[in-house]
Amino acid sequence: MRDPLFADMPRRRGRGASDNPANTYERFHVTLDPAALDEHELRQVPTEIFRDTTREIFSINNSPDIPFTHSINPYRGCEHGCIYCYARPTHEYLGFSAGLDFESRIIVKPDAPRLLYEAFQKRSYIPTTLVLSGNTDPYQPLERKLRITRGILEVCHSHRNPVSIITKNHLVTRDIDLLEGLAAYNCVHVTISVTSLRPEITGVMEPRTSRPALRLKTIRELADRGIPVGVNVAPIIPGLTDDEMPAILKEAAAHGARYAGYTILRLPGAVEGLFKTWVRQTFPDRAKKILARLHDLRGDDLGGKRFGRRMRGEGIWADLLRELFHATCRRYSLNNRDLTLETHHFRRTRPGQFELF
Repeated sequence: MRDPLFADMPRRRGRGASDNPANTYERFHVTLDPAALDEHELRQVPTEIFRDTTREIFSINNSPDIPFTHSINPYRGCEHGCIYCYARPTHEYLGFSAGLDFESRIIVKPDAPRLLYEAFQKRSYIPTTLVLSGNTDPYQPLERKLRITRGILEVCHSHRNPVSIITKNHLVTRDIDLLEGLAAYNCVHVTISVTSLRPEITGVMEPRTSRPALRLKTIRELADRGIPVGVNVAPIIPGLTDDEMPAILKEAAAHGARYAGYTILRLPGAVEGLFKTWVRQTFPDRAKKILARLHDLRGDDLGGKRFGRRMRGEGIWADLLRELFHATCRRYSLNNRDLTLETHHFRRTRPGQFELF
């Protein structure tokens, strides 16, 4: 349950959530009285960085709704602050909150490039496409300084191991040199997520992401350099952004996107309370419509727990969105090419290389 004390909490500068709901797995929770905080404390939430010392580099997926098995997550938590992010509840496993903690207490894996290099050297490793990152954005703001994702790409580039990148951030273009090298062996594609073309919506819904025009520019820059790039209209928020799907697909195709996908908003765990509070605060005139439409698509399963239906929803609205998506993709020649990445170029490097890791 959301603490009613925070129902009217002022928006935190550069953050998606306005507070920290109680952790599902913790018995005790500290609740701050907003009346006792000054304006600076209410609005400013600094980012804290924690080191992840895990020795495992791969996350293995077995969900039938996700088209990959191996992913790498350089960061846990995400400064982008997307209020709807399905990864928020994973922060509760670490003893944090799915709210402000998720976007301000970031766990980083500086050893990830070295661990990946060591994994590639093992004879037991079977080359497969690795997804960056499947959970939180590999190009969130901290990556500009820490360069962990770039280190991972350097290892993939040297070994010619295929990699698929999903991001909302123009920062991916910093690594065009590596992406071009991987593209020469059909070992990479990049998916840019676009939720809305309206910056006034993305600014409050995804506060630290690249704005829509810059994401389209990212698609153009990658396409112009021969890097296979696509768009993910995700998540579609019924009653708020669902009407933008055709325009997003049209603009992405015009900027060089080759393929497209989409997902419907789902609200697992604590995300349900966070999103409902946010939408009532941010769009009070449309909140009832948005939540009603979401229930039409999800029924009583707002978290999308049922396999096979998690990404698309069900019912008449889900059917209409699916038909609209496919018709628009046909119109703009999206998804008409084979996007299978190749693994037979993989090679193990000689001992002594990558000593910097």
